[in-house]
Amino acid sequence: MASPDPVGELARSTRRISVRGSVFRHERYILLLALGSGAGGVLLSIALLWSGTYSVKTRWILAALLVIAWFAFSLATRAAVMRPLQTLSNMLGAIREGDFTMRARGASYDDSLGELMMEINALSDALQHERLGALEASAMLRKVIEVTDVAMLTFDAQQRLRLLNRAGERLLEQPAERLLGRTAAELGVEDWLKIAAPQTREHSFPGGSSQWGVRHTMFRQGGVPHHLLIISDLSSALRQEERQAWQRLVRVLGHELNNSLAPIKSIAESLRDLLRREPRPAGWEDDVRHGLNIISERSEALTRFMRDYSRLTRLPKPQLQWVEIGALMRRVAALESRLVVEVVGGPEVRIQADPDQLEQLLINVLRNAVDATLENGRRSVTTGWQKDRQDVCVSVRDEGRGIANPANLFVPFFTTKPHGSGIGLALSRQIAEAHQGTLTLQNRQDGIGCIAELRLPVGLHESAAQ
Repeated sequence: MASPDPVGELARSTRRISVRGSVFRHERYILLLALGSGAGGVLLSIALLWSGTYSVKTRWILAALLVIAWFAFSLATRAAVMRPLQTLSNMLGAIREGDFTMRARGASYDDSLGELMMEINALSDALQHERLGALEASAMLRKVIEVTDVAMLTFDAQQRLRLLNRAGERLLEQPAERLLGRTAAELGVEDWLKIAAPQTREHSFPGGSSQWGVRHTMFRQGGVPHHLLIISDLSSALRQEERQAWQRLVRVLGHELNNSLAPIKSIAESLRDLLRREPRPAGWEDDVRHGLNIISERSEALTRFMRDYSRLTRLPKPQLQWVEIGALMRRVAALESRLVVEVVGGPEVRIQADPDQLEQLLINVLRNAVDATLENGRRSVTTGWQKDRQDVCVSVRDEGRGIANPANLFVPFFTTKPHGSGIGLALSRQIAEAHQGTLTLQNRQDGIGCIAELRLPVGLHESAAQ
């Protein structure tokens, strides 16, 4: 809770005194105006009264009645002016103090003062509804924070814990009463208050050791900066992802192994039955030789599959060097001998990348484009690059039939080619992501075929080279 401000309280008291002083002066001013407005008539009436042929007693009685009526009407005028102002002052004071229940009675739109009172009544209604909505939203937010499984910790500018939810209490295995006021260093999360982007951290809390997803943000309360730390347990999500990855791996391996082992088993059983026959049929040696060739071919295909899978799962870390995009594109395009690949020149750009991996990626994408173009009876493949503020975009446009099943584009070992391995695009995307880039394929909007786009970061690397 914030400490009282003596200087602020003194200033507010001074303002109240000055306002009240001005109200008292205004009351006297209204009274003097009322007295002044009737003074001429009263004096004239008394002068006429004394100049007439009235008795002395009558004169004094009538003069006294005139003066009393004069003062009474003046006081009534002051009251008629000041009472609504005092009512409005009380209402505004209540609004300032947060009390929105006061209303001005008898207010109507028939006159200006009534219209002002109606507007202040409407303001009180609006503020009351707004405050009620804010209280309900705040209560709902507190409930949501309390029941959520994500630990939320709030620290002040001195990195002292000011607020935490039940998940935070379970994580630290202590009630909030014992934790509030402790520093982030004492809780072991001091470094976490310096991160700018979501991160994954390994840490041992009293409530358990795991991998934690950490988010940090700043907010202000009472004009003072505060830290909000959100800590979520990633262990269950990671185990689920790992289980799904193993399931996908088993399905892929099981499918490929069955495709190779089933014919091998069938042919082996046929050869065994053939060798058991007595006497053996004519030409049995040719049958054995043919069966063994099939077994050898399937075994070699299975070996290639395992080699390709190992290659897909063991992509080495990129060895970064300065690479000229234009020279690399022209060199890769020259490797294609089935048709002439048109290279559309772009700006001279240098980036840091692994030239071997990047060349392999472009060869895979360009080969797919050429295959699709030739299958569709066309002979036009175009490649080029453009540079924006942050990235360089390399594009390859073909004139094939387009993408029929975009959901399976980057699924390992999925291929529509008769002799394809199904790892080219998956490996290419891994190379792009290892370079902090992206690889996308989509059907062209300006004609038949599809367009492959490789985006790689350039910004800081290029600046450093210059």
